[in-house]
Amino acid sequence: MALVGFVGLALLVGAADGTLTAAGARAWYLSLTPPPGTPPAALFAPVWTLLYLLIGTAAWLVWRQAQPPRAAIGKRAALRLWGWQLLLNAAWTPAFFDLRSPGFSLVVILALVGLIGLTIRAFGRIHRPAAALLLPYALWMCYAGYLNAGFFWLNPG
Repeated sequence: MALVGFVGLALLVGAADGTLTAAGARAWYLSLTPPPGTPPAALFAPVWTLLYLLIGTAAWLVWRQAQPPRAAIGKRAALRLWGWQLLLNAAWTPAFFDLRSPGFSLVVILALVGLIGLTIRAFGRIHRPAAALLLPYALWMCYAGYLNAGFFWLNPG
């Protein structure tokens, strides 16, 4: 049941972001000059669905990992980092689309990549396979950071 909760929470972030982004914001996005290597829009939903499944599963693996009582604080801290990175993940879409701010969203994504790195490190101390499950997410977010920076650079003002 906890697996459903962790995965469900991660998927909820994606569903909420997709639902809350106004159609006008999507039209604005299509008016922007895209950076080289921008994938087709149809690719985003399946990639993010897979990533959210991995993100939720990784947290569940850490949550269920048995540890000595003195190490329980590390597990709580790791899951807290996971929660913070998920919150920043949720904040990126409104920052980019609703605020129409590639600059602000770039700051959000840079902080997010940093938190993902910290989460991977913390998860790795507790459950290495859980940390490995976050690697595709980290790579995708680095790519997303490149795209975000490209939109910022190519679309001043």
